[in-house]
Amino acid sequence: MTDTPSPVPGVTLKTTKANNIDMRYAEIGSGPLVLFCHGWPESWYSWRHQLTAVAAAGFRCVAPDMRGYGGTEAPEPIDQYTLFHLVGDMAELVKALGETKAIIVGHDWGAPVAWHAALWRPDLFPAVCAMSVPWSPPGYVDILSALEKLGINNFYLQYFQKPGVPEAELQKDIRGALRRLYFTAAGEMTDKEKGFGVLTGGSLLANTVDPPTLPAWLSEADLDYYTGEFSRTGFRGGLNWYRNLRRNWELGGPWRGQPIRQPSLFIAGSRDGVLRFPAAKSQLDAYPKTLPGLRGSHILEGAGHWVQQERASEVSKLLIDFAKGL
Repeated sequence: MTDTPSPVPGVTLKTTKANNIDMRYAEIGSGPLVLFCHGWPESWYSWRHQLTAVAAAGFRCVAPDMRGYGGTEAPEPIDQYTLFHLVGDMAELVKALGETKAIIVGHDWGAPVAWHAALWRPDLFPAVCAMSVPWSPPGYVDILSALEKLGINNFYLQYFQKPGVPEAELQKDIRGALRRLYFTAAGEMTDKEKGFGVLTGGSLLANTVDPPTLPAWLSEADLDYYTGEFSRTGFRGGLNWYRNLRRNWELGGPWRGQPIRQPSLFIAGSRDGVLRFPAAKSQLDAYPKTLPGLRGSHILEGAGHWVQQERASEVSKLLIDFAKGL
């Protein structure tokens, strides 16, 4: 393992082998392990506030760059980015860290990783917290087929299926693209007509907003860090997660209708576009059945998609209370 300093005081960056790939992770603190899984288009750095706050409360906090991101390996084949691979990465990382279990926390794409880690390996992950993406047991129709049946063909999930196309658009101006994506999905964006969920003119960024100034939760230095990471790696790794949506659905067959029984926590912003997805309300309403161990479902008023950065102290407090109450 190699140790390098990180831009966050007290947090160290290390690299280990997990699930046959080199994985870089950020670490701080000692005590029971809490494992943080980031989403798209992000980095371990998205957890900078929670790493320090939760560590100060007496936990060993680890946030990897997920497969395809940052300092972690990005295998070339698209089929190396299924939920089986992603959950396998987290299970093997726990072992590589010399631990036998972890509270797993995920945001955005990291949420399905955390949910499925809890579903498939309750022995390793005795508690789960997910943000932004509600839990829904594997269903009978995959999301891409559902969109087609509704006659929708301009949703971002569909645009991301075309290898090379979204990469080219995003890599033209990486800092500009990230600035637009982060701002447009944040709570500060009050114009419901704007977004990158539904494409206009075949472009992901056409209907996004380039803010004159960054919101308070995202500094120029923060944006610099994200930009540096994606400038080095490109966007292909993270986009490959989306290219396995149908494959994930096929692989999920044995767990159709299966609840997650261990203690769980859900957090999202009231202005998060994910909560406007057609199925979101019914997924949240089904929690008594699908998450019988639920300890709380918190929708933070006025926050957008990047809830753990937009409402850092509030999210950290909810996490610490959950972890200490186990």
